[in-house]
Amino acid sequence: MLTAPVTPAIEAIEAIELPLLLEAVWRRYGYDFRDYAPASLRRRIRHAMELQGLSTLSALQDDLLHDERAMADFLDALTVEVTAMFRDPSFYRAFRDRVVPLLRPLPLIRVWHAACASGEEVYSMAILLHEAGLLDKTRIYATDMSERALETGRLAIYPLRRMRDHTANYQRAGGTASFSDYYTAKHEGVILHGFLRGNIVWASHNLVSDGSFNEFHVILCRNAMIYFNRDLQGRVHRLLYDSLAQGGVLGLGRGESLQFTPYEDRYEALDAAERLYRRAR
Repeated sequence: MLTAPVTPAIEAIEAIELPLLLEAVWRRYGYDFRDYAPASLRRRIRHAMELQGLSTLSALQDDLLHDERAMADFLDALTVEVTAMFRDPSFYRAFRDRVVPLLRPLPLIRVWHAACASGEEVYSMAILLHEAGLLDKTRIYATDMSERALETGRLAIYPLRRMRDHTANYQRAGGTASFSDYYTAKHEGVILHGFLRGNIVWASHNLVSDGSFNEFHVILCRNAMIYFNRDLQGRVHRLLYDSLAQGGVLGLGRGESLQFTPYEDRYEALDAAERLYRRAR
């Protein structure tokens, strides 16, 4: 279906429909998108409408309320999955230099990768910790609200065509082996080796509505909060802070910051440019 131009009249109707749609999703399924940044949310919802061949938000709401499979498709359309192995390689270099030495003395390391999407960045961290000799004593909790994304992560099967870019990222991130040592290629895909998968727990978790479930030495929540409004960002920062052990490390995305949050003075910067912070109190 070709997307119709969004005229002022359509925008006026959607301004009425959108809050009703978000309230319906919240009441029916418990997913709360009401405090997402409006502009990006509208773009993604229109994308969902296009995928499902619908022309109005009211029609989308009707589908979602009566068809759980439509809701699963809707979540996939709204879940941001711009990800790659060793995305932002300099972040991983900084993590090797600044964070790994802090983790070495710990008898057991707990890492939470929040909003992990399809898992490429989770496995990037597993590889980094393996090369640092820490993976065997680490448990990584990988969470997302999309069950389909989590299933991709559990399977650890990714397109072969992306391996060249992933390999380049790995090398720029300071990888110490050959990246091909970590996967087996078959047909048009690759499967990551089992020793990388063994210490990862995959679970559904919604940053907006779910609470803390453990105390972690490292929390990575990168490039998720840029889609939230200020109030929601503050609530998520509280969740992350409450889930982080004293002296634990928080990693954010490049477009995110602790500035102007209630928790700014509770962290010290390990590497401000790479958005790595340590809980100081």
